[in-house]
Amino acid sequence: MIETNRPAAAPAEDEPDLLRDQFRQLLRYRRLIGAGIGVGLLGGVYLGVSTADTYVATADVVLRAPTDDPFNPSLAPDKAINIGSERQVALSSSIANEAAKKLGVGASGFAALRSGLQVTNPPQTMVLRFTYTASSPQEAAKRANVMTEAYLTKRQEALDVTRDKMVKSYQEQRDPVAKQLDDLVKQVNTMPAGAARDAAYASKTDLQGKVNTLNSNITKLEALDMTPGRVTSAATPPPGSDGPGIVMSLALGAAVGLALGLLAAWVRLVFDPAPRSEGDVARALRAPVLGYLPRDRTGGGPLLAAGEADPKLAEEYRSVAFRLAYDARFADRRRLLVVAPRGSSETAAAVAVNLAASFAETGKDVLLIEADLRTPLLASQLPTDAGGRPRWSQAAGGPGAGQPPAQHGDTEWPDGRQLVVDAGESGAFDLIPGRPVRNVARSLTSPRATRLISEADSPNSTVVVLAPPVLSYADALALVDRVDGVLVVCDPRAVHRSDLSRIRELISGAGGTVLGAVLHAPLPGEKRGRGKDRGRSAAPAEPVAAPARQAQPLRYEVGESEQHIPGDGTDTVALRTVRPGRR
Repeated sequence: MIETNRPAAAPAEDEPDLLRDQFRQLLRYRRLIGAGIGVGLLGGVYLGVSTADTYVATADVVLRAPTDDPFNPSLAPDKAINIGSERQVALSSSIANEAAKKLGVGASGFAALRSGLQVTNPPQTMVLRFTYTASSPQEAAKRANVMTEAYLTKRQEALDVTRDKMVKSYQEQRDPVAKQLDDLVKQVNTMPAGAARDAAYASKTDLQGKVNTLNSNITKLEALDMTPGRVTSAATPPPGSDGPGIVMSLALGAAVGLALGLLAAWVRLVFDPAPRSEGDVARALRAPVLGYLPRDRTGGGPLLAAGEADPKLAEEYRSVAFRLAYDARFADRRRLLVVAPRGSSETAAAVAVNLAASFAETGKDVLLIEADLRTPLLASQLPTDAGGRPRWSQAAGGPGAGQPPAQHGDTEWPDGRQLVVDAGESGAFDLIPGRPVRNVARSLTSPRATRLISEADSPNSTVVVLAPPVLSYADALALVDRVDGVLVVCDPRAVHRSDLSRIRELISGAGGTVLGAVLHAPLPGEKRGRGKDRGRSAAPAEPVAAPARQAQPLRYEVGESEQHIPGDGTDTVALRTVRPGRR
């Protein structure tokens, strides 16, 4: 037979869904993204204002090497000129000094004059591009041209100095040889014919060849074309400023700021210990997310959501109850433990109450047990009335059987008190309210508490147990082995993934199973604080409202005619009106 009450496996998420989920997670950090955009806009404003009065003029110079035949194709200019060295020379202080003399710039403006010049070299060319930035277009063009002329002048002077040194060196080598040649010519003219004269003629020929070689070198140097280069494009006043403009600067700043904001949000997301999505909660607990409670738009209402102005909240509770009812692990015995991770269990109490009402609406006999014996609040916040005696109190050998009534200070929880909660259109369910006891652990693990939870073994019965936060107290762990599943109620933004994993490990170690999680949005801090204070102040007010009930606790004895039955009119239960906002 096919089992129909087992939930289907969740389909694997495809890549578009994961991307959309990640994008939604980034949008959680709107403040970081907004701060990044704000910083980018400020940077754009600064860029637009700082470059509004900036003008750039450009002049191009083609360099050439000294040559005696400019049309000789075998001459490679890039072999004779080191373009990187020439660029450094163009940016040197000597060029700036020459330009300052022509422009009449003093020592105070020399640094600014030099800082406005940029010299670049387009790839695979012998071109130096002089770019000058100034506060006016005329000044930018003038200074660019003056810098270009100063560079060419200095380069021309450097080439002339090099040639003059070479010519002078050749002349110094030639003059001694020429004088020796003249002396030898005079001797040869006076010498008689013979072997000595022939030797003198040979020496004269050698000296004459040296002199001719040196004269040839000098002539070549003096014939060189020493032009350092030519200006191919003179600087002209630019028609507009060099900046992108205020509109473009703002657009650029907004784009950069958005990128920075998204990067900051991504870094914050990576290091955020809180669950980033419902999938993170499900993976940490290894259980599905059964529902996500919508934000209460009524500004705080009664604990029961039935009949409220916002019907979405009640429908979400019904949806969670429906999913639990069709879970095979819960459908067999129907014992549910509702807990919160840590902090306040206010929302967990609301979930437990409304799930009880939802189960009662389906026709089940529901028993809600408030196992929070430290700060019990349900009896003071729900519309209750005295109900019938719970079945466990009628069992043979039950608490109080054959024993005289005890005083109130000696009673333990559960003490036999059972109330009926009117859930309006959903019907009614029974409530076992909590009460402060001396030893919480002993009360929760007592046989009476075990028999009380075993009410779910009866046909068509469901037991919902509300326990304190599982990471704050060990009370919930003491009840795990008595229930069939645990429902974790948490705010994903207020709990860490490590907390959820620890909850799963603790519950699994205690022999329990996490059926799922119910997520809720954070309550407004001010409303949450007021509700918490009012709830805590309402707890000690109950003994004052019903002193007779506290003074004479309910004790049951089986088979006695004078047995006291709760709800027969001999006891009184203080009813309180729960106003909106009192939780």
